[in-house]
Amino acid sequence: MGRGKIEIKRIENTTNRQVTFSKRRGGLLKKAHELAVLCDAQLGLIIFSSTGKMYEYCSSHSSMQQIMERYQKVSGIRIQEYDNKQVFNELTKMRSDTDKLQTSMRHFYGEDLVSLPYNDLHQLEETLENSVNKIRARKLQYQLMQQQLDNLRRKEQILQDQHSQMYRCIQEMEHQQVVMEQKSMEQPVLDIGLYADDLGRNMLHLSPLSPQFHHPHRLQPTQPNLQEASLPRHGLQL
Repeated sequence: MGRGKIEIKRIENTTNRQVTFSKRRGGLLKKAHELAVLCDAQLGLIIFSSTGKMYEYCSSHSSMQQIMERYQKVSGIRIQEYDNKQVFNELTKMRSDTDKLQTSMRHFYGEDLVSLPYNDLHQLEETLENSVNKIRARKLQYQLMQQQLDNLRRKEQILQDQHSQMYRCIQEMEHQQVVMEQKSMEQPVLDIGLYADDLGRNMLHLSPLSPQFHHPHRLQPTQPNLQEASLPRHGLQL
């Protein structure tokens, strides 16, 4: 059963990546040694791990420096070489600049001022005054910003209070409107009932019902208004 193909991409797991590096590094060094011995080749192999550790292999009867020089000669690439005197001058200049900066810092802190000449003291005083003025200006600007921030906070609180008061007023008005609507809906029914009761009592008081209203076809011959011609006759002789 054959092995499956491995996708060539970065291994995300740190442990697996380190194990794979160790195995393949050993195999690569072994192949380089076999190539140098079997084919009598001159080769140099340099490997840097992800942690910065270096591994190298050089074929026998040669050194890594000889191989690098041969590579530069063949490829035409020259590695820049620094003269010891040039390096010493650079280091001396950097050390002098560092000493000047440290001395200047001590002067700003008020130390070693006795050895300074008058001109240097005057320049130091002007520098300190300019620095103090800048600090005061920034402090004043900060105070102004703080005052503006406080004013905005007070305005915000006032607006919130006004909003709450208006909201309560609106709720009270809506409640009063609902109560008035309920009263307006109940008042007509009550008035109509009272009016109907009063009307019935007045009618009963003014014209009480007589027996004729209960028996409309039973007429009394003693009433003269029943002998008028306008009344219908139902075969009765009055």
